[in-house]
Amino acid sequence: MKLGKSFSFLAAAAVFALSDVTGFSPSFSRSHVASKSSLHMTAKESKNVKEIKVGVIGCGRIGLVHLGAINKAPNVRPVIVSNPTVSKAEKAAAEFGVPRFTSDAMDVITDPDVDAVWICSPSQYHAEQIKACAANGKHVFCEKPLATDLAETVEAINSCNVAGVKLMTGLQRRFDPNFRRVRNAIEENEVGDTIMIKLCSRDPSPPPFEYVKGGGGIFADMAVHDLDMTRFLAGEDPIDILAIGSCHIDKSIEKLDGSEKFDTASCIVRYPNGVQAMIDVCRQSSYGYDQRAEVLGTSGMIATDNVYPNTAKIYKNQFTGNADMPYDFFLSRYNEAYVSETIAFCESLVNDTPVPCSGQDGLAALIMALSADISAAEGRWVKFKEVVESVYCKDPLNCEILPMEVFPDGFKPAADPKELLIPAVDEVKA
Repeated sequence: MKLGKSFSFLAAAAVFALSDVTGFSPSFSRSHVASKSSLHMTAKESKNVKEIKVGVIGCGRIGLVHLGAINKAPNVRPVIVSNPTVSKAEKAAAEFGVPRFTSDAMDVITDPDVDAVWICSPSQYHAEQIKACAANGKHVFCEKPLATDLAETVEAINSCNVAGVKLMTGLQRRFDPNFRRVRNAIEENEVGDTIMIKLCSRDPSPPPFEYVKGGGGIFADMAVHDLDMTRFLAGEDPIDILAIGSCHIDKSIEKLDGSEKFDTASCIVRYPNGVQAMIDVCRQSSYGYDQRAEVLGTSGMIATDNVYPNTAKIYKNQFTGNADMPYDFFLSRYNEAYVSETIAFCESLVNDTPVPCSGQDGLAALIMALSADISAAEGRWVKFKEVVESVYCKDPLNCEILPMEVFPDGFKPAADPKELLIPAVDEVKA
């Protein structure tokens, strides 16, 4: 499988026959993995570019990371932030030089000065806030997930597409230098055609019971990043998945429903041309945050190691190795990736170019996670189209999940996620 040719074909298809582009096709091109962003322009060039004014909803850890990144992007300026605990919004505004703050997210969404909104609030509010942004003509960056269920995800994406505003999904690992280097190696055919993809994702310690309960399960909450990464690296639409899960660390979660009762899981994803992708995830790693990737090709292999705070090593008679443990917190490990994805969206807004991680990419990742849930529960291979076919939309903004036997007479279920969405603003312009 030669990705360069695959992606060239998809680009051509987007121009000449939008309806032929598959719903899972990654919206990622060479321009989005370049080491130098076009935001790094000269002062003279910068004067000729429109300034984008943005608002940020949510001033927790992720919101502050994005605020810091926004301040690093030329021609983009934060003008208002919100947080239900208004003191947090006030503190963030003071720290990042934002002129206005509020406790109400709708103040950000309806602000006439705001061109785009960063949604960094809890997941249960994402769909409602995306729809409100679309109704008010605001471009949207939203941390994953776009919504907590499949039907709402489709509605949220379509609301932006109907309004003609950009929507970017926050899947930050696509912007991590390690994973980007692996993706570039595949695209440049450095290791030949892809045979096998392996990903491992292990957290330093398990989250509290209260976090796991109602969190959507290990596939939607944790493995979704790895599932998305297999698709990003494969450069193809996945076919089906086999998943299993178990509990080894925190036995208190065993009483929970579905994959919430798992703290350890493995998946095999099948892609066209016999390409296999394997994932293992665990909520505890005694040696720190373990995030690695490996791609075997017909003429070589490329792999990434964990990221450490420094490169210092200790050499002793009883030990030789890194002086310190790998990063033990996701914000430390992926800080550069969060900054890069924020700047990439800013670049898209300033230059009016396609977003590098679309709403459609977020939908695909959710479909993969939901399919893994079904596979683990039923002990079988699950085709991704099974999940897609469960969505019934009366119109693009009104969708629900229905059993096949209660679909209206004459209704033909969609087999491809693309069929659930109307074209995004960037597709229409293309």
